[in-house]
Amino acid sequence: MKFGMVIDLQKCVGCGGCDLACKTENNTADGIQWSHHITRTEGTFPDVRYSYIPTLCNHCEDAACVKVCPKGAMYKADNGLTLQDNDKCIGCRRCERACPYGVISFNKQTPHHYWQDDHALVAGGTVSPKEVLMTSGAHRSPHENPERGDTYPVTRPRRTVEKCTGCDHRQAVGLQPACVDACPAGARVIGDLDDPNSDVSRLIKLHTPMQLKPEAGTKPRVYYIRSFNVHTV
Repeated sequence: MKFGMVIDLQKCVGCGGCDLACKTENNTADGIQWSHHITRTEGTFPDVRYSYIPTLCNHCEDAACVKVCPKGAMYKADNGLTLQDNDKCIGCRRCERACPYGVISFNKQTPHHYWQDDHALVAGGTVSPKEVLMTSGAHRSPHENPERGDTYPVTRPRRTVEKCTGCDHRQAVGLQPACVDACPAGARVIGDLDDPNSDVSRLIKLHTPMQLKPEAGTKPRVYYIRSFNVHTV
C-alpha cells in the first residue's frame, strides 16, 4: 500500500470546508492548521486571476521530517502515511524546520487553555468557559473528538509538534479522511499509488499532475490536477 491523494483544483470551490472538517476532527488549537490553503491573486487590473491551493502534509516518500527527527518520533507507516509518535517528541522542532511545505506546527502553549478560564464574559448573565467545559465532560475543550485518541493524543501537549496524519484513525476502520468526506465538490480522492487501477493512479495518468516544491526531493504524495483559476473584474 502506498498512500496518495489527488486534489482536483478545477472541482475545488475554495470553500475551506476541508480546513473546518480537519479542525473539528483533530481538535487542533487556534493558530494550528493541519489542513490549510495557499491563495494567490496575480495580474493587473482588469485582467486579475485568483487561485486557491488546498494544502496538508504531503506524506512524502522521502520525508525530510523523518530524516532529521533525533528520537524517531516522525516515522513512515506501512501504508505510506507519515506519522508521529507524540510521546517520543522532545520539541526540538527540527522536523518543523526541515519540512519544505510548512505543514508542521509547534504547540508553544497549552492547547485550548482558554477553556480553563472561570470568569464569565457577563457576570450573572453568561457562564464561564470552564463551566462549559465541565458541563460537556471533555478534558481540554468541549468540542474535542474522542475518536481522535484511537491512534494519537486527542490534544497534543505543550512543547510538542503536530501535523496531518491523513486521519489514520478513520482509515484504520475503512473511513475516508475528514477533509475528503467534507468536500462538497468531491475534489479530493485518496487511494493506493501502487495499484494501477486505483482512482488516484487513474487520475494521475489521465491528467498532468502537479506537486508542490518537487525540487525539494521529498517525493510528495499529494498530487494536484487541472487548475483553480477565477478571473475577476
